[in-house]
Amino acid sequence: MRKVIQTEEDARLALRFVKAAGFEGIELNSFMIKKVPFIVPVITWMAGMPTGNSGKLNWHELITESGLKVVSIHEDLGSILKNTEEIIAEAKSFNTEYVVVTGMYRFDYSSRDEVRKLATDLNHAGKLLKQGGLNLLYHNHNTEFRRVESGETAFEVLVENTDSAYVNFEFDSYWAIEAGCDAVKLMELLGNRMKLYHINDRGNREKGKMGSIIKSDSMELGTGNVNLVDLITTAKKYGVKAIILETHRNWIDDSPVKSLQVSGEFLHEEI
Repeated sequence: MRKVIQTEEDARLALRFVKAAGFEGIELNSFMIKKVPFIVPVITWMAGMPTGNSGKLNWHELITESGLKVVSIHEDLGSILKNTEEIIAEAKSFNTEYVVVTGMYRFDYSSRDEVRKLATDLNHAGKLLKQGGLNLLYHNHNTEFRRVESGETAFEVLVENTDSAYVNFEFDSYWAIEAGCDAVKLMELLGNRMKLYHINDRGNREKGKMGSIIKSDSMELGTGNVNLVDLITTAKKYGVKAIILETHRNWIDDSPVKSLQVSGEFLHEEI
């Protein structure tokens, strides 16, 4: 929604659209809701996720007015380990129990030793948050499905070497499917360690002349080629706390609002 948010009034209107589309809550990214060092928005922009002016807005007030719940706050692992009390206070100020690590930046997921060290760090961070009454989740992209020396995927190594008492998962099926994986099998692997679920469809939208091979991207739910019904059924089977819509800018009519409305209709029918 950052594309349509420049001012607090923009944010109020955007959140009204979210609520009107039938959504009960949203996720927040910590570095997008407060002032951060200049390098953070630069890195974020390079990753294709411009922050805009969102860090200058009063998100506590906006969330309260919207009537939406905050499902989780995404943080980076380093901040959790270094500024634990600050992270705990921020999450509690939004009345959420989940803090999510959204993968690692410039990290070697092909090294089993590095991934095992990451698991150790996640366990430590999760224990610190647990002492503050919060739960740590790890969110995957496609890089976690690289093979390490043993032949396992980095994701499997993380699951095996993290303690479910301190670390669980926010599973993103889009990136697992993009990596060529069977997302339902991965959900089964996680079982009730899958506390939150990121849903997205994947396909292609006609833009200009079509070649024999075209790039796939995120799509509104029900308009792509992913078997979303099986994914939703599996997520519900394991009692996920929330099914969360995520989009990647490939919106219908280039409108994030219209995109979430279309996806919201699908979710209303299927959940």
